[in-house]
Amino acid sequence: MKLVKSLLLGSAAGLIAVGGAQAADLPVKAKAVEYVKICSLYGAGFYYIPGTDTCIKLGGYLRAEVALNTNSDYNGQFTTNNGARNRLTNYYTMRAREDLNIDTRTATEYGVVRTFFDAVFSWTTGNYSGSGSATGSTVYSAALGLNTSGATPALVGSTINPTDGGTSGGSLGVYYAFIQFAGFTMGKAVSQFDAPWTNYPGNNYDGLVGGSGTVTGITQFSYTADFGQGITASFSAEDPTAYMQAGNLNMSGASVAGIVGGSYGSNAIGGSRSPNLVGQIRVDQAWGLFQASVAAKDNHVAYYGATEPTGHPDDKWGWAVQLALSIKNIPTGAGDTINVQGVYTDGATRYNFQNLAGSSYSMFGSSGIAYQSVGFANAPDTVYITGSQQETVKTWGFRGAYTHNWDPYWNTSIYGAYAQAQFGTLAKTTICGVGGVFVTGAAVAGVTGCNPDFSVYSAGIITRWTPVKNLTFSADLAWTRVDQKYSGTVGVTPSGVTAKPTALYELKDQDTITLLLRAQRNW
Repeated sequence: MKLVKSLLLGSAAGLIAVGGAQAADLPVKAKAVEYVKICSLYGAGFYYIPGTDTCIKLGGYLRAEVALNTNSDYNGQFTTNNGARNRLTNYYTMRAREDLNIDTRTATEYGVVRTFFDAVFSWTTGNYSGSGSATGSTVYSAALGLNTSGATPALVGSTINPTDGGTSGGSLGVYYAFIQFAGFTMGKAVSQFDAPWTNYPGNNYDGLVGGSGTVTGITQFSYTADFGQGITASFSAEDPTAYMQAGNLNMSGASVAGIVGGSYGSNAIGGSRSPNLVGQIRVDQAWGLFQASVAAKDNHVAYYGATEPTGHPDDKWGWAVQLALSIKNIPTGAGDTINVQGVYTDGATRYNFQNLAGSSYSMFGSSGIAYQSVGFANAPDTVYITGSQQETVKTWGFRGAYTHNWDPYWNTSIYGAYAQAQFGTLAKTTICGVGGVFVTGAAVAGVTGCNPDFSVYSAGIITRWTPVKNLTFSADLAWTRVDQKYSGTVGVTPSGVTAKPTALYELKDQDTITLLLRAQRNW
């Protein structure tokens, strides 16, 4: 019995020893996987970054579109080879674009800390323009900076290869990159001056005048105070160098050919001195929205000539004021809206002729009395001549849209815009006065009316179809007229990029019609 007991105890001890050894050889049990958790604090689509209290949301869209009857996506036939409206003008311009945005938010004792980044990756049809060569060679210019190498390939006897320079023929754009904290916004964001719809009261057309529009963002340092009940006020210092400069032109360099090409002198903007100062008050409630915005802009010129001793004009401050109104609850249908805005500028043209619209025009058309007709205009911020001070250019305009929802899947917007530019005594004397550029010499002997003031009209209609959530197809038809104040004929050699010959041209208003077809999937 003792023998059996000894054998059993020995066997148990051995099993325990073996089991202990096997347990020691097994891997340590891993910690439980921490799955991504939904963050419901800031709306749908946010998730907690694992191991943190920061919520993140990814979003964006993929867009494929074609703009018909233009070299631009998406604008009218306004300048250079686009305005030439000949064999150099595109019948279509195509674009494929992916937008990616990253939104992060963290709750703190001081309020929410937010960062937002938005970038676009695009491929866009480029342009071929004339080189002025006797062999008829053309030069390729890519949309949105495809040719970034800085090299200038040879032009003789050939067309420039569209793949010279650039990264796989595409482009990258950074729209927004900002931090928000305790009411402050720091970085690249939509201007505080803009209406909530930026450039688009109801349209897809980029070139709508009649108000500001920094849909691609502007670098700023701003503060917004929230008074409750939808009432806010903002003050902002914004960098004008990339998007808010319409030009400070030395008209001593103006020529007949330059004016016909939409340039009224030599642009001589100096280095940055002061940001644009912007203030805004907004009331945003169930019935709609009202906003009043003001801005001040420092026009800082470099020198009259090539060197410092030539001197310079003093700085000249410009300003702008804008009113915007949105009405949501209108009796024509659920979700129908009216968006309107009006603006006045004095030495701050980009708050009316916004950056994507531009403010320079040179458009050719048909004529019954000359080789062809041409309409041209330019609206800088200021003008001057060597030895003078700056003179501001004044503009005013408005734009708006009415959007009607036919049903949950279809809607239509009708939109329009108007802008006018008015020059002062110095500009009109330099161009049209005694001894002026456009009234002196044989080339302008046929000019019967001379006035650099002009107006731009636009009207359009867009219909959208959303068959399933976040997938929209649209067609946007836009008409624009440049109503210039010159009349008669002019003998001129236009820019070589247009392939226009030295000839007699009738001075005449010009129209352009474009159509944009777009498919967009938001995610």
